[in-house]
Amino acid sequence: MSKDLILIVDDEQNIIELGRLYLENEGYGVEAANDGVEALKKFEALNPALIVLDLMLPELDGWEVCKRIRATSDVPIIMLTARTEDVDKIVGLELGADDYMTKPYNPRELVARVKAVLRRGGKTAEPQVSILQAGPLTIDPARREARLDGRLLGLRTKEFDLLHTFVENAGLALSREKLLELAWGFDFYGETRTVDMHVAHLRDKLGADDRVRIETVWGVGYKMVIDG
Repeated sequence: MSKDLILIVDDEQNIIELGRLYLENEGYGVEAANDGVEALKKFEALNPALIVLDLMLPELDGWEVCKRIRATSDVPIIMLTARTEDVDKIVGLELGADDYMTKPYNPRELVARVKAVLRRGGKTAEPQVSILQAGPLTIDPARREARLDGRLLGLRTKEFDLLHTFVENAGLALSREKLLELAWGFDFYGETRTVDMHVAHLRDKLGADDRVRIETVWGVGYKMVIDG
């Protein structure tokens, strides 16, 4: 029996079949969609454990598909792009993708990234983690909830991971590279600019409460300061 179901969304059949071959050899179930509309229908019907999503799709492009999925789900998404521009990668990550790969890709690397993203997303069993209390801020890793003075902060997957990382390292100056390592994982091949974007979102959601703030450490990165 397959460990998890992977949905591959691509309009190139050879890309789908190559991914299917290597993923099924690792014990994963694989379903495919050839355009954005079909992708959304299969996502709703199949509830996959992870989606491999091409950006350049007919009907609806990958950015729009990712945006619509993220409105209701935190399912892990690996984006595929034939482009090399950093802006494509950054926009994809900003919309909520967990990782990206540039086509053509090594199918063994795809398998490795699928395993890594599922592991980071908590798809494998992990020991119970205690609730963290930092001044007025409460972090519940099991429920993946963060509250400020009891108010639930509506955080996306990576926003929560980044805030959790900051709280665990409160008072320490962390470089963008270190934050990528801690919040995204050792095997994340992202751009450091995505850290800046996620920090900006966290600051907006934390609001103007000076008791809990993310400060910029010039020449280094960021640190969380908790006074309350």
